[in-house]
Amino acid sequence: MIDTKITRILIVDDHAHAREAIREQLSEYEDFMIVGEAKSGEEAIFLADEIEPDLILMDINMPGLDGLKTTKLIKERHPNIIIVILTVSEDSTHLFEALKQGAQGFLIKKVNPGDWYPYLKSVVSDNIPVSYDLVNEMLLTISSHPKKSEQQSAIPNPLSQREMEILKLVAKGYTNKEISDISYISEYTVKNHLKNITKKLGIKNRVHLTRHAIENGWIEP
Repeated sequence: MIDTKITRILIVDDHAHAREAIREQLSEYEDFMIVGEAKSGEEAIFLADEIEPDLILMDINMPGLDGLKTTKLIKERHPNIIIVILTVSEDSTHLFEALKQGAQGFLIKKVNPGDWYPYLKSVVSDNIPVSYDLVNEMLLTISSHPKKSEQQSAIPNPLSQREMEILKLVAKGYTNKEISDISYISEYTVKNHLKNITKKLGIKNRVHLTRHAIENGWIEP
């Protein structure tokens, strides 16, 4: 069955030519609809409140309220809006910081325009794999923090054994299709397990699921 759901997109970039380039790049896809453009973080917050897009493409470097701070503020108000950070830098520190603020993805502007669409579709469907570099970055950050006290101890693990097996494979960077092949179950079943996992934990993003599991000691480094 073909997915005909329209993804409503808000573009946020302080440069007019950059917004125009993004708009032209995505306008050829019938399942993407540009519903607004913002040239600042403040305007992005206003439009997020007004039109509640499905997806925001957020430039990381903007004067005043930058992309990271804007992402944090929007996610606090609209946790279901998907945000993908746009940048010219490949610095993994920026990626990790963006994800900490609630972003679901990270797109390098100089990437081949033809690669934008499949990547954004993967983010929207939450089937973008978690990279090993990102997991290592998480482990380094978590290990540098003071240990939790007994009163702040890790929460009990509510997941079944099968759900933990799926979560561990997600943390290793496997896609739903790869998890299906490894576990000898259908891709539909994998999606159902992930749906149950996200419902139990109240976390929708694969990266944030991985971080949650690492922080609480459910996954061994």
